Amino acid sequence: MKAVFMGTPDFAVPALQKMIDMNIEITAVVTQPDKAKGRGKKIIYSPVKEKALAYDLPVYQPVRIRKDEAFIDMLRKMEPDVIVVVAFGQILPKAVLDIPRLGCVNVHASLLPKFRGAAPIQWSIIAGEEVTGVTTMLMDEGLDTGDMLLKTEVAIDQKETGGSLHDKLAAAGGELLEKTLNGLVAGTVVPEKQNNDEAGDYARMLDKDLGHIDFDQPAVVIERLIRGLNPWPSAYTYLDGKTMKIWEAEVLDRNYGCAYGQVAEVSRDSIIVQTGIGALAIKSLQLEGKKRMDTAAFLNGCTVEKGIKLG
Repeated sequence: MKAVFMGTPDFAVPALQKMIDMNIEITAVVTQPDKAKGRGKKIIYSPVKEKALAYDLPVYQPVRIRKDEAFIDMLRKMEPDVIVVVAFGQILPKAVLDIPRLGCVNVHASLLPKFRGAAPIQWSIIAGEEVTGVTTMLMDEGLDTGDMLLKTEVAIDQKETGGSLHDKLAAAGGELLEKTLNGLVAGTVVPEKQNNDEAGDYARMLDKDLGHIDFDQPAVVIERLIRGLNPWPSAYTYLDGKTMKIWEAEVLDRNYGCAYGQVAEVSRDSIIVQTGIGALAIKSLQLEGKKRMDTAAFLNGCTVEKGIKLG
């Protein structure tokens, strides 16, 4: 089998590694252009580019495939049997989708049609799902609307974070891709159209504003937000005018009778805050300009008075 791989972040690396392990002939690895990062503007390669270079695979980094006719023509001349796309970061035009004989196979981190969109991992936690998974599909011109090929389920633990679930689904995606490619070659995988009536909970792109905690919400909702946005972009509030990221919290089934967002109690290892329903015990935090730490360590060097209001 001759293939082109398109992907960019860490999530895509296990899928690329699986294709390498399968001894698939990878004629091109396509990833987003390098970025300059930090004060020194150091050039940073994408994780997929780093993996490709480690195996001496040819790497291409078109700025906009849709506008790059020369690049599309080059793909045609490669005559790949399949193009595998995993979190690439660009929308592919029909001219590319039509190139491979087996189609463009996408690895998506949800059980489609639920959680179509850019951030299915984080939104599945925020929404309170108990199970999510990975779906492989044949890409079309829509956004995650192509015919489904195979699925695998992954349980969401009670303390699951966006980071931990990301790693689980990335590994599951690599394994599912192997089954999918073998099934396509053997003709045993039958594409299944998505039922748009079952689609819901669109997983829109994350931004930093999403992490601003509204203490009017129930504690269970806030706690899921904290886990879902860990490690990025993170959930936060304000303490004495400074941004305070909250990394870990526990839900308390108790109302203290004070205002939403008000500190109801300070214990040795927790800052307990009243919410719309129940309370939130903050267990790990990071004050602006400081390192992340357990609340117990934080309280050793900073006094938080009962009755003050966060935010």
